[in-house]
Amino acid sequence: MSSRALRSLLLALALCVSGAAAARPQGSAITPTSPSNEKIHIRAVGPIAITVDDMDRSVDFYSRVLTFEKISDTEVAGDDVEHLFGVFGSRVRIVTMKLGGESIELLQFLAPKGRPIPVDSRSNDVWFQHIAIIVSDMDRAYAVLRQNKVEHASSGPQRLPDWNRNAGGIKAFYFKDPDEHPVEILQFPDGKGDSRWHQPGNYLFLGIDHTAIVVSDTDASLKFYRDLLGLRIVGESENYGTEQEHLNNVFGARLRITGLRAPSGPGIELLEYLNPRNGRAIPVDEHANDLVHRQTQLETQNPDAATQPLRLAKTAFISDGLVSFPDPSLGFTRGFVVRDPDGHAISIVQR
Repeated sequence: MSSRALRSLLLALALCVSGAAAARPQGSAITPTSPSNEKIHIRAVGPIAITVDDMDRSVDFYSRVLTFEKISDTEVAGDDVEHLFGVFGSRVRIVTMKLGGESIELLQFLAPKGRPIPVDSRSNDVWFQHIAIIVSDMDRAYAVLRQNKVEHASSGPQRLPDWNRNAGGIKAFYFKDPDEHPVEILQFPDGKGDSRWHQPGNYLFLGIDHTAIVVSDTDASLKFYRDLLGLRIVGESENYGTEQEHLNNVFGARLRITGLRAPSGPGIELLEYLNPRNGRAIPVDEHANDLVHRQTQLETQNPDAATQPLRLAKTAFISDGLVSFPDPSLGFTRGFVVRDPDGHAISIVQR
């Protein structure tokens, strides 16, 4: 080969390499390289934040129907709040509600008001996220929900079939809260779920086992939640059949389900629809004041150290950098909010 031909070949190879690098989608989750590829040490998951339209109505529903206890009620505003949520002019009422050992945060944006949840939302849309509340008796819990005229998201409670080794015997039902947010009640059979869900007692609604999110690609999500944030896989299954279809109210539903956990707090469950694959993406203009917004809080000892690996992984930031809060009304002292590979909001905070 002549020297001119060799130079041409080397130039062509260099252009191919640079073109491939430029073609990498912005915001996709990738594993950082050494020496900055240490996992972010997440100590706990929760609470799960839910944007609501009418705080008094939501507090009444979660306390009266689902027996949550109101823990705190505060109102925040100012530059720090705007930079944390990425919403200019924010004034937010925040109510913390506790059930068992877990809690949720209800967020009402007094200003500016956001958009409602799309009326045609389905369980395979990527913006789908629910909390799974454990109950001691599915029949009694379903009767309570019927008495309170909740809107069904499932056709009725479903018992997952015994052939499904990891999920067989679990009873589940989806319904909607006053803002159309999906909520699940779940009953584990003996031998499944955490041992605390099987302790004797008189309570019907026991606590929150996990929050579930729809993802478009489990492997891409694992690069973010497992490889970058350090959560561990605690369970995997592939669910399909008439029970799963009627639980999710999606005809032909076939899901790859992956459970993840931190050392404490509820789990995060990834739901990838292998079929049908027509779920819609989270809108690119979704904001924290939109009712479709949910936000999963992850606690770490040093949020400063978490920012660099997230930026190296081309993670999209909602917050304008790390925000500090001398006032403990938000429940943490420093934190920021990012989006996972599918656009779900994740807040990383220090208490």
